[in-house]
Amino acid sequence: MVFAAAEDRYEKLPYNRVADTGMLLPSLSFGLWRNLGDQQPLSNSREVILNAFDNGIFSFDNASNYGPTNGTAEETFGYVFEKDLKPYRNELVITTKAGFHLFPGPFGESMSKKSVMQAMDLSLQRMHLDYVDIFYAHKWDPEVNVRETAEAMDLMVRQGKALYVGVSNYTTEQFNEIAEIFEELHTPFVGNQVSYNMLNREVEADGLLEAAAKHHAGVIPYGPLAEGLLTDRYLDGIPADMPLHWSNKAMLGEGGSDKVVAKLNALNDIAKQRGQKLSQMALAWLLKDERVPSVVIGASHTNHLLDNLKYAENADLSAEELKMIDDILNK
Repeated sequence: MVFAAAEDRYEKLPYNRVADTGMLLPSLSFGLWRNLGDQQPLSNSREVILNAFDNGIFSFDNASNYGPTNGTAEETFGYVFEKDLKPYRNELVITTKAGFHLFPGPFGESMSKKSVMQAMDLSLQRMHLDYVDIFYAHKWDPEVNVRETAEAMDLMVRQGKALYVGVSNYTTEQFNEIAEIFEELHTPFVGNQVSYNMLNREVEADGLLEAAAKHHAGVIPYGPLAEGLLTDRYLDGIPADMPLHWSNKAMLGEGGSDKVVAKLNALNDIAKQRGQKLSQMALAWLLKDERVPSVVIGASHTNHLLDNLKYAENADLSAEELKMIDDILNK
């Protein structure tokens, strides 16, 4: 059956400009991290991706190491792109990243020119693309001069393999350093994709939001629901063996899981008063800041995806609600 996208797809979800650049992103981008790789049937992955596009998500985020098996998330997206989305290429923002687990050998974890250029070629091959819209440096590499990484990414743009570049998991200091090089090279630089959610607010303490604005870029959060903690699944307690992404492990911190569960229940009470789920309020909370143009969500099934999209039905938070949320989070 030939796929035909919903005609009202751009009426479903807000989209935002990244600072004063020419890049526009839907308020929710779709990440394929470990949701739609080799552990899911292709038919299910296709259903979720196409439902995302039908509902206003035109940005799809990947990385060379997504899968779980390296490259399989890109291969999954490439299958759906070739089969269904190719006629819509001009509408899509397709992004990928390189830096973690690229391939075997000493270059496989590097941000060297050799590593990132080869990773880009592999990504394009897997996704059946001539170019990506944004290419992200997935990590800071202390063993490689940052100028080498920046110049390699600038070369990708000049070769037409990427339209824009960004970074991911960079601290404010690292972000500022590479942003200055991109400005010198006149490379179109659009932002930093980082772990950021109600329970992990390190980017606020680190000054990243202010740095992004200074460099005409955005902050693009991933893990907005803290791997499920910011849903109604853990209101009665967090399992001791719950696996957390490295960027979120500190959130349990002093006071442990009981303290976090108390916060989750208090936040959930506010969400219920707003007539929405905690997860939906958590997305609205991130998007309250114009320096956050888009939030990367993941979903392994269509019902999870559609549930997140409902955040847009009540996206505005009052000053009183924001203060109540802050009071809870700062306890």
